[in-house]
Amino acid sequence: MDNGTMTGTMSVTRTEALARDWSSDREAFPVHWGKAMMWIFLVSDTFIFTVFLVGYMTVRISATEPWPSASEVFALHIGGHELPLLLIAIMTFVLISSSGTMAMAVNYGYQRNRRMTAALMLATALLGASFVGMQAFEWTKLITEEGVRPWGNPMGAAQFGATFFMITGFHGMHVSAGVIYLLVVAIKVLKGHYEAKGNYEVVEIAGLYWHFVDLVWVFIFAFFYLW
Repeated sequence: MDNGTMTGTMSVTRTEALARDWSSDREAFPVHWGKAMMWIFLVSDTFIFTVFLVGYMTVRISATEPWPSASEVFALHIGGHELPLLLIAIMTFVLISSSGTMAMAVNYGYQRNRRMTAALMLATALLGASFVGMQAFEWTKLITEEGVRPWGNPMGAAQFGATFFMITGFHGMHVSAGVIYLLVVAIKVLKGHYEAKGNYEVVEIAGLYWHFVDLVWVFIFAFFYLW
């Protein structure tokens, strides 16, 4: 056998070995597959939100019409008093609090405390659902009372409605998906699905997603409501 044939045979053998390792679900890196894939997804999602927020800043800076004041647009009128950003503050508090309950769920998961893990994940999902409900109320108020549309805005720059509905809607979709995700994992935890496998790392993976959603909201809160 000449050197060229031998080299080709060795190359094929190594390729086949690599294919066997990956197809057999072996961990090629010192990290769980699910966690690695979640990090890849979160990095790609970070690029998307970054593009959206940079686009928002560009549109806002270049707008020729006055940009609506957040303290006026997002104010609640209760008992004849105008309360600026009250609803947004409550929404932020609820979502940040959900990060705390999720972190505790991960901690109890590694302690193999099935009931506490499931209870805290359900509490996190409930807080997330509350956030989405308040966001739906905010959208309804803007559309029906303020007349804001994706293509127009009676209070100033027309781009306000387009950027607001796109970015907050995209984030709200992530929260809604996260609520479903947490409910599914919590039910499996409660049924002992991961107890049998001896691995609660899926709870931590769900926590990574949820903390990312909370972190993105901090930037949206700062850019939309405080700027």
